[in-house]
Amino acid sequence: MLSLSPATRIFVALEPVDMRKSFNGLYSQVQTVLGQEPTSGHYFLFTNKSRNRLKILFFDGSGLWVFAKRLEKSTFAWPKGQGSSRSLRPEELSLLIHGMDGQPRKNWHRA
Repeated sequence: MLSLSPATRIFVALEPVDMRKSFNGLYSQVQTVLGQEPTSGHYFLFTNKSRNRLKILFFDGSGLWVFAKRLEKSTFAWPKGQGSSRSLRPEELSLLIHGMDGQPRKNWHRA
């Protein structure tokens, strides 16, 4: 599992990408689309158009990691927002990779 501290920065690409991309393709996506440095030690998340696949690019100081996950029966609750990327908190990432929606809902409780 991923070890995340409260200081970990997580960037999510809001637009889907081609999941055939691996190290070099995702590296260039981080630079051109997200405007970040891939070797910064941050986590960079990507999904496909149908939102049933997820890839994370991460640099650990000595090399790049690509984590991949495919959901069998549902879709990831992909965040929405303005621009090309959005930041997540570590607990939101944990919910996202487990296939749960971490977005707050209005009026979800009963009175």
